[in-house]
Amino acid sequence: MMSNSFPSDRVHNLLAGSRYEVMPTARIHEDVLAHVPLEVPVTVTAAQNKGLEATLDLSLRLASDGYQVVPHLAARMIAGRSELEEIVQRLRDAGITQIFVPAGDATPPAGSYGAALDLLRDLGEIDHPFSHIGITGYPESHPTIDDDITIQAMWDKRSYSTHVVSNMTFDAEKLGTWVERVRRRGVTLPVLVGVPGPVERAKLLRMASMIGVGESMRFLKKQRSVFARIAAPGFSPDRFVSRVAALSGDATLAISGLHIFTFNQVEVVEHWRQRLLQSSQTH
Repeated sequence: MMSNSFPSDRVHNLLAGSRYEVMPTARIHEDVLAHVPLEVPVTVTAAQNKGLEATLDLSLRLASDGYQVVPHLAARMIAGRSELEEIVQRLRDAGITQIFVPAGDATPPAGSYGAALDLLRDLGEIDHPFSHIGITGYPESHPTIDDDITIQAMWDKRSYSTHVVSNMTFDAEKLGTWVERVRRRGVTLPVLVGVPGPVERAKLLRMASMIGVGESMRFLKKQRSVFARIAAPGFSPDRFVSRVAALSGDATLAISGLHIFTFNQVEVVEHWRQRLLQSSQTH
């Protein structure tokens, strides 16, 4: 139950403006239609073992259903400018105006894009329809990249993007320190905070197995402590969300919303979000 000390109005605003991340699996289209309201934006990951076409196909289907869709265009999965132009045209034709550009884990890269910045530079020279372009931030240290490099990368990408999406974190104090550090470096882009929904342990393990060598399993292997905390019995993100809401009261941090990692458990996550929304309205 939400405490009276929680910043209820800010919790409500964060949850009302949150978006859901899903992975392009066989059942997720049906599950999104059944459980996710049209007003909730849906981001679609790019998994190396499925290929970018799975991301684009799901994104186009959801867009045709009326959802605001944010496909992940993993730079290392795209062969080069010609393929990027084709993707941009497909997304334009579907009315998609938002994208997220991570580097991705494809090794070796499919072509000339070894990092997100490489793709963003080319995208900046293409006539595109994207009003919102997200880039990655790392409140928790990246397992293979130094913190100073990840923050420098945000500076390098700032003029090509409109906001930062933080990777998953559970430590609100660390999150606040990280955002302050980003701001001191002169990066003023709004931040969407990545948080896991209240996923069920058994389903999470099945999802990780289903994704296999794809993006999700690699992430979980690299972040064993994160996986352990998500999978712990009784895990709930309620308190963390309330602390993010408190941070959002500091306008200098420019925390603008939540990016909720659903691990495709959209029914569970939507029930949780609705419960917190209702609770925040009663305090």
